[in-house]
Amino acid sequence: MELELRHLRTVCVIAETGSLTKAATVLRLSQPALTARLRRVEAEIGAPLFARGPRGMAPTVVGEFVLSRARAILHSVADLHRGAARYFDASEPVIALGGAVGSVSVGLAERIGETLTGIEVRLTMEYSPRLLWDLIAADRLDAIATVDYPGYELSSTPDIECATIAREPIFVALAECDPLVENSEIALPDLADRTWVMTPSDGAGWPDCFHAACEHAGFTPRVRYTSPSTESIRDLVAHNRAVTACQAVYRGGDGIVVRPLAGSPVEMRHVLAYRREGPLGEHAASVIELAQDAYWAYAKQHAHQFGELLHHAQLVH
Repeated sequence: MELELRHLRTVCVIAETGSLTKAATVLRLSQPALTARLRRVEAEIGAPLFARGPRGMAPTVVGEFVLSRARAILHSVADLHRGAARYFDASEPVIALGGAVGSVSVGLAERIGETLTGIEVRLTMEYSPRLLWDLIAADRLDAIATVDYPGYELSSTPDIECATIAREPIFVALAECDPLVENSEIALPDLADRTWVMTPSDGAGWPDCFHAACEHAGFTPRVRYTSPSTESIRDLVAHNRAVTACQAVYRGGDGIVVRPLAGSPVEMRHVLAYRREGPLGEHAASVIELAQDAYWAYAKQHAHQFGELLHHAQLVH
């Protein structure tokens, strides 16, 4: 077997997530398929690349060597593609935008295209904010619309500027038959006996920050289901099989009620990160405003449908 770019990216994603389960989610593979691919790569290399430890999958000495080469190769190939895209038609520069949250990134891409004339915007969506940060740090993206959490905040670097788009508290979604929906807001300890469905780790602090908030509230959430699928989560909640933590702008209805958590014990921050010397650097102030506008357009649309959502959320503009 000859190594291909997909094999190198697989090794990098496993190292970044520290878990075969998380890596399979990012790569959109089943875990058995990912395990089989890793074994083929290790057979080609002739040595194990990862060892399972208390903190997950850790690269071996050989794995570290392969990782350093794999990242360099992937970055070089990305530079080749980006360079060709930008210089093939010099009259229409291309901006490579990455996004982790569709409510911001899709609207932002549309607004940049409409506002900055003569620029083509290409949007890449990734589940993991950590992966998006690695891509912009490697100069494979010009800007990213992403999220972070308390204790896991992104910070500006000499090459990359981070700007806050909005701060949004985490809410909870329950079945409309749950007796707690009678409350206008729900205290986190009142959910201690509930079964939970959660999205997988995004590599950037979720759901770790939520588990920490539950521990602070005096309980460990009983997470029976983990799913990256929005539809499967909605189905579990609507049929009263589980509750879930969600964004304040999460869509209610169809058997689901969204309620704020008393005191907002957990929040997420929507962040725009852009390369200072990149094509958006000179338009930074305008692009930040466009990102905030994209977020608030989405939030206000949902607030109109679901009553006092913005009032309860106390979103910061």
